Amino acid sequence: MASIAFRSVTKSFARTGRQMLFRWLLGQMRARGSQERLVALKNVSFDLYDGESVALLGRNGAGKSTLLNLIAGLSEPDSGSIEVEGRIAALLDLGAGFHPDLTGRENLYVNAALLGLARKEVNERYRSMVEFSGLGDFMDQPLRTYSSGMVVRLAFAVAVNVDPNIFIIDEVLAVGDVNFQEKCFSEITRMKDSGTLFVCASHAPALVRQVCTKALWLEQGELVMIGSVDEVLRAYRHEPYEVRIRPT
Repeated sequence: MASIAFRSVTKSFARTGRQMLFRWLLGQMRARGSQERLVALKNVSFDLYDGESVALLGRNGAGKSTLLNLIAGLSEPDSGSIEVEGRIAALLDLGAGFHPDLTGRENLYVNAALLGLARKEVNERYRSMVEFSGLGDFMDQPLRTYSSGMVVRLAFAVAVNVDPNIFIIDEVLAVGDVNFQEKCFSEITRMKDSGTLFVCASHAPALVRQVCTKALWLEQGELVMIGSVDEVLRAYRHEPYEVRIRPT
């Protein structure tokens, strides 16, 4: 069983940059210890279940990556609660979990271990991972010699071979070649059919329609709408930027 439950989740970050430095140098106008915050998610609640394939929609800065990082356990909410059941495999930042000076083979073993596989299991699945990636001739080359598409091939090959209950992706498939993308979509379909909960962030409507049946729309950190992918895509593509939050 796999599930994700958000209950009134809010997440913020400290603002940085020249403006904040200038304000600090002017004399700390605010009380000591206070700090201006950027709210990435505001009071977000939803439930997702095994077998669902969910697209996260929203403009840049809407909160999609923050939400995925919270699901993956890479950060904690300021308030609210998050409950995640199941083994997670995540493809978020390109190259996350990999080291440029290690070979493809070494990175495969390290990344698989980070995702919960014992060395014996990695040994048993190594051939399948390499065959899926198509990187057999490059596995003993350092990762710094790989193209971005090759890194995605290796990361995806590892992720799908750890038998995740929850699989989350943040745009990274966009850098792969067309043939490998189709291979990934076929594997995602197989995983969904076996009960894997799939969540992805994407700006590509064609990709969303191809692999997802449900969509969750974020705007300025707030949940605007959740429903069937066609329904949410229609609303998302026709709404003005200043949108009023609708009940879910």
